Amino acid sequence: MAIRAVLWDIDDTLFDYTGSDRTGVLRHLAAEGLLTAQESEEHALRLWGEVMESAFGRFLAGELGFLEHRRERARGFLGEPLPDDEADAWFGRYVEHYEAAWTLFPDALPALDALADGYRHGVLSNSSLSNQDRKLRILGLRDRFEVLLCADELGCAKPAAEAFLAGCDALGLPPEQVAYVGDRVDVDARGATEAGLLGIWLDRADAGDVSGLPRITGLDRLPALLRGDTRFGAPSTIG
Repeated sequence: MAIRAVLWDIDDTLFDYTGSDRTGVLRHLAAEGLLTAQESEEHALRLWGEVMESAFGRFLAGELGFLEHRRERARGFLGEPLPDDEADAWFGRYVEHYEAAWTLFPDALPALDALADGYRHGVLSNSSLSNQDRKLRILGLRDRFEVLLCADELGCAKPAAEAFLAGCDALGLPPEQVAYVGDRVDVDARGATEAGLLGIWLDRADAGDVSGLPRITGLDRLPALLRGDTRFGAPSTIG
């Protein structure tokens, strides 16, 4: 059955989250006078990432709201039991640097343009709805998508099949007519595949075909893969 719609991941798929976050963190820590206290920039970034993964994991598990997870990131990085208002202010200063560095990947707009006429489009993200809606509007992408679904509103998160199926329901299409494109092989591509969608792994680092799933190394390769969907035959070798 032909693919009629594409559901997209945002962070590190269309939007360069890792690059924007790295720039924002380093600028924030430098402005706060905290960077020189770290062993190195890489050590600071590693600690920031570890704290983020822990707090974000608790957000996805429903243990923390999105704002609370940000407070826990501030407290975890600083190692201090900050009151809410101080944690909000500290993290808010990071957000200013982070947002100033926001950028799309160079292949994002060309891919969306190339697929605009032949496919419907939506977003399924593990972040918060308000956060991703604002991000897409600032980046000039919000009008590209019919639907925007996020974990905090859905009550479930990728790779749960319920999350992907909610995206299909919002589009009014069966899973076999929907592709999902994301940068995480298990959370995005494999999760989508197991839910019945065409899961496509965006392997920007060209790590190699370790998944047995359709793989592309850039969004410029997505139109050709969708036109040659081989879900009922051998996996696509495009990569």
